[in-house]
Amino acid sequence: MAGKGKKYRDAASKIEPRPYPVDEAIGLVKEGAYATFDETIEVAMRLGVNPRHADQMVRGTVVLPHGTGKTQTVLAVCEGPAQKEAEEAGADHVLSAEDATKKIQGGWLEFDAVVATPDMMRTLSKVGRVLGPRGLMPNPKSGTVTKEIKAAVKDIKAGRVEFRVDKTSIIHAPVGKASFSSDQLLENTKSLVDAVQKAKPATAKGKYVHTMFVCSTMGPGVQVDLVSLDVK
Repeated sequence: MAGKGKKYRDAASKIEPRPYPVDEAIGLVKEGAYATFDETIEVAMRLGVNPRHADQMVRGTVVLPHGTGKTQTVLAVCEGPAQKEAEEAGADHVLSAEDATKKIQGGWLEFDAVVATPDMMRTLSKVGRVLGPRGLMPNPKSGTVTKEIKAAVKDIKAGRVEFRVDKTSIIHAPVGKASFSSDQLLENTKSLVDAVQKAKPATAKGKYVHTMFVCSTMGPGVQVDLVSLDVK
């Protein structure tokens, strides 16, 4: 643990190298969140899939019961009546594909999520190399390319989280803030885990979830006993 600060070491000293029931793990993470800001609580799950195979890619979305604790700035890319629907749903920016593309090409990236109607994607694809690496490119699989623009904006504003397995077969996703109650974090965590389990590819064989950890932005990770979440 060389190079770690005193507060980190103090928090880590209270954690044994073993799996904890999920409620105890969350309690330890909250207790170990020592930063002066409201730390994000994150879950990391290592899956038994090979993401190099397209038919084993795990991705999806879930609306957390208590939100993420962060207000998402949403860009809605649409035209006609859909623009009014997006505004009514709370979109922070509502632009046509042509206007959005021009602004993004000019360096504008003042948003956390992008939703678009299908007819906008041909033009918006011109900035795919800008939005893609940042995880902002709308995608039908994540529900961000849709004719139901109003519902998509509302879900994001309500605390929708998108998850996707990375090249090391791990999913990272936020489940709230350290200021949340333990019950709120527990409900959010269960919702995320349920969504990941439902997203299991039909081609995935053997054990699906191998390990799971929960941690805060600055604090040490705590391993979760999968039995306490009925994870298969």
